[in-house]
Amino acid sequence: MVRWVAGIAGALVLAYVALMVGASELAEEVVVLRTFDARGAAHETSLWIVEDDAHSLWLRAGMPTSSWLERIRERPDVELVRGGTTALYTAVPVAAERERIHALMRERYGLADRIISALRDGSESVPVRLDPR
Repeated sequence: MVRWVAGIAGALVLAYVALMVGASELAEEVVVLRTFDARGAAHETSLWIVEDDAHSLWLRAGMPTSSWLERIRERPDVELVRGGTTALYTAVPVAAERERIHALMRERYGLADRIISALRDGSESVPVRLDPR
């Protein structure tokens, strides 16, 4: 019985991960954000991106403890690879913009965003504005 329950729990975890990865890959555009740790080592994360009416670029961390967001809090200077071009930005977390950025993500990424939103508590996500350097 214990094996059966463990097997079901394992299958549920795998299904959750598969849904998250699958939904992420449905996205219209995925960029690479390069953040830097305290030692200066680069870390790359694939993320969705949106642009608002003011032409600001925005990312969204699903959780406030996301490793890339924690690195931004330590070192906000980042590199963004978009369409094969690398640009330099200062990343600024702006929690007050959560609902507006959720709406922009829903509009741009449609079904993929709805799937991700159903699997994660959006009330803790953190929008991140990219200011050109």
